[in-house]
Amino acid sequence: MSENASRPLAGLRVVEFASFVAGPSAGMTLAQLGADVIRIDPLGGNSDYRRWPVDAGSPNSLYWSSLNRGKRSVAIDVRTPAGQELVLALATAPGPDSGLFVDNNVGRPWLSYESLAARRADVIAVHFEGHSDGRGAVDYTVNTEVGVPDLTGSPDGAPVNHVLPAWDIIAGQSVTTALLAALHRRERTGQGSQVNIALADVAAAWVANLGWLTEVSQRGDRVRHGNYMYGSFGVDFTTSDGGRVMVVALTPRQWKNLTETTGTTEVLAALAQALGTDFFTDEGRYTHREAIAAILRPWFSGKTLDEAKAALDAGGVLWGPYQSMRDFADGFRADPASAPVLVDLDQPGIGSVISASAPIRVDEQYSGAEPARELGADTVEVLSSVLGLSVGELAKLKDTGTI
Repeated sequence: MSENASRPLAGLRVVEFASFVAGPSAGMTLAQLGADVIRIDPLGGNSDYRRWPVDAGSPNSLYWSSLNRGKRSVAIDVRTPAGQELVLALATAPGPDSGLFVDNNVGRPWLSYESLAARRADVIAVHFEGHSDGRGAVDYTVNTEVGVPDLTGSPDGAPVNHVLPAWDIIAGQSVTTALLAALHRRERTGQGSQVNIALADVAAAWVANLGWLTEVSQRGDRVRHGNYMYGSFGVDFTTSDGGRVMVVALTPRQWKNLTETTGTTEVLAALAQALGTDFFTDEGRYTHREAIAAILRPWFSGKTLDEAKAALDAGGVLWGPYQSMRDFADGFRADPASAPVLVDLDQPGIGSVISASAPIRVDEQYSGAEPARELGADTVEVLSSVLGLSVGELAKLKDTGTI
């Protein structure tokens, strides 16, 4: 595994024993920033080892290999006392840049914070869970619980679930932030930390932080209105050749650019005067969004997508094209500069994959990407270098099926 001493977290060692999105995405972020992340899996892989999407030509998981790139991989039989001892030893290994552990395990009492702290008093253990009371949850269940699908979809349709595990991703970044905050405290005070982050808390906190819970308490549930943006002006338009674009005007400047570009400044000003409102305000644009869209629609339907793109770009309009994910991927393949955060990577066992650098540029540099290691590929090397196990001890662990 290559090392890059210039990355901000170079020298830090984090042990990750987690599955699915939140924990692995946190470990991936730390690895991209330079940390040595040791991923622990049970022998044969954890429950996410073959999770979809999978490679078209093999059972190898594109999901697993993407979230675990840049980490060292250790496979251990965690059902045995010997295997459990190895996990605890790795999590609490000595050194000022070690003793950092991330997990989402349930029903493993041997892996409690007390067990870790008994071995290393200043250990930092970040545990990710479903609900704060111990009940299980996943992104798709907490999203329905906090009411987001009820805000999504057409006015006369059913609630619409999202496909992006947004709460898991946000939770993963919360794990990263929590670990680095606890490390900062340890460097100042010498004190370790037990940190718990519940997925349900992440979702509830952020719908509250956005003001949504107070809003519905005061006004009642929002009415769904399809692709119209809530609280300002934004909606999709179709071009003459079947293209579709999303246009947004959040600020007075963006509104001015939109009306001038589409040649609708005078007619929209007259409409605002007749309605006794001001379209330079969010409230004015949002309240009369359908009337505004009706006036703008002919401009878009009279142009091809390329013509609309050229005019919108020249006019400084805030917009984006609707395209399939395949279109986006093909666009990167054809022109890598179109998405500079992405990387064309050779993943062993799969082949060419579209990977990504960290979306955090340090000194204007992207991190680049490394492939995921084969499951258990670093077990011997890690146990030797981190725990100092001898050749004989490693041979015994192999013979007993512990590693």
